[in-house]
Amino acid sequence: MVRLFVFLAAVQLVLLVLALISVLSAPRVRTMPRVLWVLVILLIPLLGPFAYFVSGRPKAPPREHGPVLRKPRPAAPDDDPDFLRSVDTEQSKRDRELLAQWERDLEKNDE
Repeated sequence: MVRLFVFLAAVQLVLLVLALISVLSAPRVRTMPRVLWVLVILLIPLLGPFAYFVSGRPKAPPREHGPVLRKPRPAAPDDDPDFLRSVDTEQSKRDRELLAQWERDLEKNDE
């Protein structure tokens, strides 16, 4: 009997944590404001998380003809074409010209 209570307490704790993570990370919730859902989840053990998963969790958008494909985001700045275009600005061109001028001056001084 004690094992059953320990198991149910563990299930309740897992549901509570999952519901809190879900309600706090969801962009929108249904039927009640987010703060009230947090209070319901915390104050009503077992039924609060269950109620959130049944009626408060946002529904997934309907899919037509398969999954929605999104444009993949670049993993690093050098994979982003917009970033690479912004690097080649007028200031960077001036910096390269100045560096080339300094290198020429150093070569003249070495001779």
